[in-house]
Amino acid sequence: MKEFDVEKTRKDVVQWIRDFFEENGKGCNAVVGISGGKDSSVVAALCVEALGKDRVIGVLMPCGEQSDISFSHMLVEHLGIVNYTINIQKAVEGVSNELKQAGLTASSQTQINLPPRIRMSTLYAVSQSVNGRVANTCNLSEDWVGYSTRYGDAAGDFSPLCDLTVTEIRMLGRALGLPSALIEKAPSDGLCGKTDEDNLGFTYEVLDRYIREGVCDDPATKERIDRLHRMNLFKLEMMPGFHQA
Repeated sequence: MKEFDVEKTRKDVVQWIRDFFEENGKGCNAVVGISGGKDSSVVAALCVEALGKDRVIGVLMPCGEQSDISFSHMLVEHLGIVNYTINIQKAVEGVSNELKQAGLTASSQTQINLPPRIRMSTLYAVSQSVNGRVANTCNLSEDWVGYSTRYGDAAGDFSPLCDLTVTEIRMLGRALGLPSALIEKAPSDGLCGKTDEDNLGFTYEVLDRYIREGVCDDPATKERIDRLHRMNLFKLEMMPGFHQA
């Protein structure tokens, strides 16, 4: 397997972001939802390097009280970017209450996926107000097993990390000089109280090795990864549509 060249990747992604904005929004701003985790941190840092900090806008979106929001503040202060805090709690509660009023009982998955979908709506509201383009912050490892919310964090206008694994993104974050607390923070959706790896049932280290080398030592884990990949491929495809013959 070819060794990951972090400096070449850094240079290539930065140029790709510049090219995207040249073709799809010359003079526009990059709007990034800031969770305080490695993905949004690396995306924001790459956008700053590509466009300059004056064209990158961070959006913090707690849902009520967010225990780890200090990580988000750490990032925007480290990068020196303009940022806005928009609490989505009332919006989430409003939709949830309207569901109840309509006689519907929200499933646990509905409750988990509603906040990221409202966050993405919020990002687009900000973006259209500041001449922006919304950054997608998903990575290859998460996409491989469907660990994203369709029309939530899986949406966006451009996706700098879609071909990079969690392991590679951590390396890129270090090369960008980001605080280690942001890069090494255990990945979590911030919604269910568990880490990503708790929910998945395997580590990103195991997943990334399987993606890049095709090697997984535990047959049961391999089967679980393969099953999740098959089940969630639809998230990465265009919406099916009927076309007349």
